[in-house]
Amino acid sequence: MKRMIALLLSLAMVLALVACGDKGNNSQNSNDTNTPSQGTTGDTNTPDPGPSDANLTATQKIIKEAEGMTLEELAKKAIEESNGKMFYGVGNSSRGKSALPLFIEYLQTIDPSYKLDFEWQQPKNNKIFDQLTADSLKDTGTFAMTLIQDGNQIESKMVQTGILDTFIPKEWADANGTTADAYDGYLALQTLNKVFMYNNTGSKSYDNCWDFVAEGEHGLYMDIDSEIVGKNFLYMLTEDTYAGWLKEAFNALSADEQAYFQPTIKAMESEAADLGLGADGAYALAWIKLWVESYNAQTDDGPICNTLVDKSATDQFGLLVYSKLRSVEESSSVSVNNINVAAYDDGYTGIGGYGYCHYLFVTDNSPLPWTACAFIAYMTETVDGFSAWGKDMGGYSSNPTVAAGTEEKYGHSKGGMAEDGITVQFEAKNDRGYDWWTTDGKLVLEDPEYCADVSFTVGSWVEMLTKYSAG
Repeated sequence: MKRMIALLLSLAMVLALVACGDKGNNSQNSNDTNTPSQGTTGDTNTPDPGPSDANLTATQKIIKEAEGMTLEELAKKAIEESNGKMFYGVGNSSRGKSALPLFIEYLQTIDPSYKLDFEWQQPKNNKIFDQLTADSLKDTGTFAMTLIQDGNQIESKMVQTGILDTFIPKEWADANGTTADAYDGYLALQTLNKVFMYNNTGSKSYDNCWDFVAEGEHGLYMDIDSEIVGKNFLYMLTEDTYAGWLKEAFNALSADEQAYFQPTIKAMESEAADLGLGADGAYALAWIKLWVESYNAQTDDGPICNTLVDKSATDQFGLLVYSKLRSVEESSSVSVNNINVAAYDDGYTGIGGYGYCHYLFVTDNSPLPWTACAFIAYMTETVDGFSAWGKDMGGYSSNPTVAAGTEEKYGHSKGGMAEDGITVQFEAKNDRGYDWWTTDGKLVLEDPEYCADVSFTVGSWVEMLTKYSAG
C-alpha cells in the first residue's frame, strides 16, 4: 500500500510540472544548486545551445546579449535605461537595500549626473512567491529583479512557470572558468550556512550528529513551517551522499548508543524502500524522524543565538545561521565563548550543518532589465557589491575572486582573534570558510532539483511526522 502511495505521489508531481508548462524560460535556469566555484560545474565542454532566439521572451533576449558584456558595458546600458527612474527590488534578504546605494554610487563614477530612486521589499512569512506570481500577471511588472531563497519553490513555482530568468554575468562566469552557455544552474549570490552550536558551560558535549537526536535532546531550531529551507535540509538528507554520511556517523557510535537508534532505523527500512531511497535511506529517515519529533521550534535564529550564548543555557544546543554570532554583545553572563561550534571540535563526526543559497534572478516582465542585469553583475563581480553580505562570516560569495577579496578585506578566518592577531579571543568566530565546511565540516548543500523531485514523496512523509511540543 505504501509503495502505491509513493507511486501516486510521484505521478502527481510529474503531472503538476507538466501543467506548469514552460513559458520560454532560459535554459540556464536549471537545477544545479552549486556554482562552479562551490564544488559542481556545468558541462563546460559542450555548451547548451538553449532555445532559439525566436522562442525567447523580450527580457531573455536582453539577458542573452547582456551575458556577453563586461560590468562597465552593462553599467552604461543601465544608465541609459534607468536614469531618473524608480527601481523596485524584492528579496528574502533586507541587505539588497544596502547594496543598491553602492550600485548607484558605482554608476555615478561613470556618469555623475545619474540618479535612481529605489525601493526594496522583503516580504515576510514566505510571501515572496505569492508576490512575484501576482506581479508576473502584468505585461510589465513592478519588480525589476529578485534575490530569493528556497530552491524547491524556486524550481517549481518560479522557474518552471517562466516567472524568473537566470542571468549569468560574463566576468562571474570567467572567474568560475565557464561561460553563460555552458553553465548549468541558477546564479547564486552566496551560500549561507546553518551550523550546530551548543552551550559549553556544563559537562555535556556533542561529538556526533546522532547526539542531537538522542533521547531527551531538544535542539532549538526555526520551525520547518516558518522557514521552508529547513524542510529542504531534511529532504537533502535522503540524497545518497548525505544519507551515507549519516550511516558513517552511526557506525562511529558506541554499541550502547547504536542500540538506542537501531529500532528506529530498522523501522524506517520499509519506508525508505517505499519512497525509492538509496541503500542508506533508512538512516536518513531515522535521523529526520527523531529530529522532527524532538526539536524545540523557534520563530527566528536571533533568539536562538541569544539563548545559547548565555551561561544559563547549560547543555542546550541549536541549529542556526552561523552569522548570528556577529551580533552577540559580551557581558558578564553572555559570551561567544559560552558556545562551541560542534563541527570545530576535535573528533566530531557527521554532518556539521546545512547550506542554502540566495539566488539572483531577473523577472521575465522586468521594467528595467538592463539595470537589473547590471545590479546583479555588480553584486556578484565586485567586493564592494557583495559587501552588504560579505561583512559577515558564514556567507560565501559564489565568485572565487570576490570570495578571496572579501576574506582579505574582512578576515573572517581570524574573526575571533584579539587585536594582537595572535591570541584567540572567540574560537567560534574563526570561520573555516566554504571549502572547509563543504569537505571536513560536512555541510549538507541544498539542491533545488533534488528537493523538487522528492517534495511530494519525502515531503509528504515528513508532513505526517508528529512535531515535539515544548508545552
